[in-house]
Amino acid sequence: MKNKLFIAFQYIVPQHLLSRVVGYLAATKIGWIKNPLIRAFVKKFDVNMAEAQRQTAEEFTCFNDFFTRELIEGARTIEGDDKTIVSPADGAISQLGPIKDGRIFQAKGQDYSLTELLGGDAQRAEPFMGGEFATIYLSPKDYHRVHMPVTGTLREMVYVPGDLFSVNQVTAENVPRLFSRNERVVAIFDTEQGPMAMVLVGAMIVAAVETVWHGRVAPPLRELRVSEYGVPKNITIEKGEEMGRFLLGSTVVLCFGKDAMSWNSALTATTPLRMGQDIGNAV
Repeated sequence: MKNKLFIAFQYIVPQHLLSRVVGYLAATKIGWIKNPLIRAFVKKFDVNMAEAQRQTAEEFTCFNDFFTRELIEGARTIEGDDKTIVSPADGAISQLGPIKDGRIFQAKGQDYSLTELLGGDAQRAEPFMGGEFATIYLSPKDYHRVHMPVTGTLREMVYVPGDLFSVNQVTAENVPRLFSRNERVVAIFDTEQGPMAMVLVGAMIVAAVETVWHGRVAPPLRELRVSEYGVPKNITIEKGEEMGRFLLGSTVVLCFGKDAMSWNSALTATTPLRMGQDIGNAV
């Protein structure tokens, strides 16, 4: 009953209005608001501040600054060799495996369309048909900067408007097409393993998504927008370097093409991850 009420609430609540209100609070620099908020969050979610460059609430300009905190040097290691694919973020595996018949497994009998996930363009989705996907969930306590799993050159970025459902296990099991209906940013990279898609999925009370090449992705009009890159812009980001961040947590969906790579056999649903951890290998 509790889960049913939780899902029902998300269908009726004004998702974008709520997220804007929370986003305002997360951006405020007023000390008597942001400092107690940061301290309460650290306590509730047991955030490991020992690995952060700044460790007290007063050192952060606002809650968003705290949430996207930098780590101390050496806190994360990029594992493996040139063929190793590494985790783009701290978090946990939600699901991973093959993309079958253009569908991606979500949870407990739920799946969704790869084409819809990538913005509705069949030509954009075609290189990933029969390939592999991994869905990585970032919990509130996690480090929320997203890094490159392999070196890649940006081809295009697609902003896709949508809902803002929560992205935890309960909603994944009960909200159809969760990751392909939520607001998201799709980044397509050309890599030595072929094309790679990194999808940064928004969620309830996520104030914004940022990328290192664009900054905050928050179009004034919520309509699909495609930005093409490449020559002469030539934005190349090395494996392990930051490519974006969430202002409040969410999910990253990785997609690779057919026969391009294989996942680490030790990974299963709920496996915890740290940014830079070995999660697969190029074929």
